Amino acid sequence: MASTSSSIVFDDIFTTDAIDKDGKNSIEVRVYSCATLFTLSRLYAHSKNYGMDLTLDYNIELFPLVNGDSFAMALASSLSRDGGAPTADGEDKDRDVWRPDGKGRRGLEEDYDYVMYEKVYKFDTGSSDIAYASFGGLLLSITGSYRHLTNVVLGDPVYVLLRK
Repeated sequence: MASTSSSIVFDDIFTTDAIDKDGKNSIEVRVYSCATLFTLSRLYAHSKNYGMDLTLDYNIELFPLVNGDSFAMALASSLSRDGGAPTADGEDKDRDVWRPDGKGRRGLEEDYDYVMYEKVYKFDTGSSDIAYASFGGLLLSITGSYRHLTNVVLGDPVYVLLRK
């Protein structure tokens, strides 16, 4: 489902199987020196098109889900709509795609409700392949056929984009 002219390396529709299935594991986290606390939960979901299994730590207050909810998830190498490739003069097209002051160019984040930036740190192979990514200690694992994850590269940063 991913487009070759886009920075999206994986996308599918998932249905939530469970949230905090081992009991309420939500934790309050203090981000750096910020006084804001937020609640995290662990989401378990299965994809409709590729049969992938997803486990994801996320902020349930910003993106509320319940069992049985469907949502779209994409993994992207950049927020740039054109893949973030450098221009002929060497300028990085991905620079200033998103800025908190709203002055950056509009990118893929405009099409989604929840965005996280993480790094792919491990691939396990076996009867099914598992890709792992981490964003500041919050984890993502996606299990299934490697052929659907061929564009996800070990060691590369990746954006997780979610929408209902």
